[in-house]
Amino acid sequence: MKFLQHELAYRRATQQQLTRREALYKMGAGMGAIGLAAMLGERAPAGELISPLAPKQPHFAPRAKRLIQLFMPGGPSQVDTFDYKPMLAKHAGERPASVDRKTLRNTKMGLMPSPFGFKQYGQCGKWVSDIFPETARCVDDISFIHSMHTDIPEHAGGILMSNLGALQPNRPSLGAWLTYGLGADTQNLPGFVAMSPRAQPRGRGANWGNAFLPGAYAGAYVNIQEMKPDAVIQDLKSAGLSRTQQREQLDLLTKINQMQLARLQQDQNLEAGIQAMEMAFRMQFSVPEVFDVSKESDETRKLYGDTEFAKGCLIARRLIEEGVRVVQLSHSIDGYDIAWDTGHGDIIGGHATLAKACDQGIAALLTDLKGRGLLDETLVVWGGEFGRAPTSEGEKGRDHDHYGYTVWMAGGGVKKGFSYGATDEFGCSAVENRVHVHDLNATILHLMGLNHEKLTYRFSGRDYRLTDVHGHVVHGIIA
Repeated sequence: MKFLQHELAYRRATQQQLTRREALYKMGAGMGAIGLAAMLGERAPAGELISPLAPKQPHFAPRAKRLIQLFMPGGPSQVDTFDYKPMLAKHAGERPASVDRKTLRNTKMGLMPSPFGFKQYGQCGKWVSDIFPETARCVDDISFIHSMHTDIPEHAGGILMSNLGALQPNRPSLGAWLTYGLGADTQNLPGFVAMSPRAQPRGRGANWGNAFLPGAYAGAYVNIQEMKPDAVIQDLKSAGLSRTQQREQLDLLTKINQMQLARLQQDQNLEAGIQAMEMAFRMQFSVPEVFDVSKESDETRKLYGDTEFAKGCLIARRLIEEGVRVVQLSHSIDGYDIAWDTGHGDIIGGHATLAKACDQGIAALLTDLKGRGLLDETLVVWGGEFGRAPTSEGEKGRDHDHYGYTVWMAGGGVKKGFSYGATDEFGCSAVENRVHVHDLNATILHLMGLNHEKLTYRFSGRDYRLTDVHGHVVHGIIA
């Protein structure tokens, strides 16, 4: 009725007549808008839009309130990082039948021992490669899953499977599902932020996209290479309008759009547009603040180190402190979107260099979160789209292996200093407590308080979910 009163006042002011048919239509449209508000849960009693990222109740009490995903595109080698296999040295150059049966490429190549040493760390005695000495010191806070496997040993498909739970780029990402289910604890920043230095992971926007979910749940991508707080997101500020003028302009546009929205009764794109403009206005003041790592103490910046990935880890901590629900930080190198794929030609040079770039930042993130009392409520997940074969490719490299690889988790309700599942004696295939990507995603949702079978969205005549018709929660790693 308020809208009708405003419309009548507008008609009188402009000397336009409101017909009986139009009045009935607008009253009906008002009822439709009420229905839309109930469906979205995003309209206040006064008719003012509330952000679709407003916090929502989970299905049950969560173990973690936020997620930081440290994504390693390209396939880190499990047998050269966290899955110690001394039998590789004993059988170097051999081609066991258990490896042959997996029809790995380069079938003429034999087993290749890791060129790196391994040592035991922590009270749990976990064996870790020498290329991750800093992360190794945190093993008593980490839960390792050594029995991961996925569907396809190809980067584009594997990366999509890791982030979308599907091989098609038209499905919502893990981060989008989480923000759809839980909202965020901030109205000044996106609920989901994806970051990488230099190159976006293969698949680009699909890895943090919303697909058919409402647009507010898409991840906002930030290239953190230059680390200029005012420039991490393009076109963030207006060059010609003051803050007051922008606020007036936005309010006017919002009123016009709301009038159109009421006429249409329901328009997801227009609804998303209204929210996007409001978010953009707020972000131009909050983004420079949260991305400005110079505000941290010298001690904290020294803890993280000065690599691009390390600064990304520090920003990830700052983002979740400000209420961002999901942060994905992908590791990339100049001009190469699947950094860990350098393992094809040179495990020694490629993996050692990449590990050095991210090791200190990872350890600092875990240490910093723990010191601030945030680790217990923050789930940190590390891993790539698949692993690497225990056989050699050429003289110094390894090919892809999707039959068995390692992912680890820390904080957020998982067991500490724990290893779950196992690959065979050569690290080729998951043989004990096998965990598929769907199971991992189901477990992440569970730790965040969401039932993966109930977190659904109806689109094109069917209900969709992150895990499709698959997935089992891995209760064995939950504390």
